[in-house]
Amino acid sequence: MSIFARKWVKPETPSIANRVKEAVRPVGPLKLRLEMAGRQIQTQVTKLDSTFVRLKERDTTLFNKIVVAIRKHDTQMSIALSNELVEVRKIAKMISQAKLALEQIVLRIGTVQDFGEIAVTLAPAVGIMRNVKGGLQGVIPNAENEIGEINSTLSSILVDAGQLGNLSLNFESANEESDRILAEASAVAEQGLKESFPEIGIPTEDPKQTQPVAF
Repeated sequence: MSIFARKWVKPETPSIANRVKEAVRPVGPLKLRLEMAGRQIQTQVTKLDSTFVRLKERDTTLFNKIVVAIRKHDTQMSIALSNELVEVRKIAKMISQAKLALEQIVLRIGTVQDFGEIAVTLAPAVGIMRNVKGGLQGVIPNAENEIGEINSTLSSILVDAGQLGNLSLNFESANEESDRILAEASAVAEQGLKESFPEIGIPTEDPKQTQPVAF
């Protein structure tokens, strides 16, 4: 078995220097660390899915209240409710985009087999996680910290894989890939919301005009 294969599936007996290093940042077998990171990301996906369901329920409640307000010709109430609905849908889109992006990372992690694939997979994943972390800040309790910890784990795996495989990371290509994945997730999320959330014209201050509830 090659040294690369041993590092992939089984840790070598650590030297004193390595034991000191691992006390600060545990290394462990790359394969196991990667699988654990994948499970942690899947946990976040599940949390995001639950949050999205609650937002959809809140959207339905607000939508029905808006319909009632419009039927009563209560323009002020319909405008106030529509503003809240807009904010709910903005958060829903953010949650949906983050969920889709994280699902892509989980799928890619599941296909990794060697050091080169780790570099190609994790380099853009780190950028995606950073973007998701920023987007969820203040939206889901503890999500920012949990995703930050996962991102640190992915970064350390990426560095170790690069060192063990003697790889040169192409960060420009990784950033382009991460932007592409996020753009695709955003487009899919927006289309999904349009299909799942009903639209309604909300009266403006001018009773002769209406404006659609935006996503």
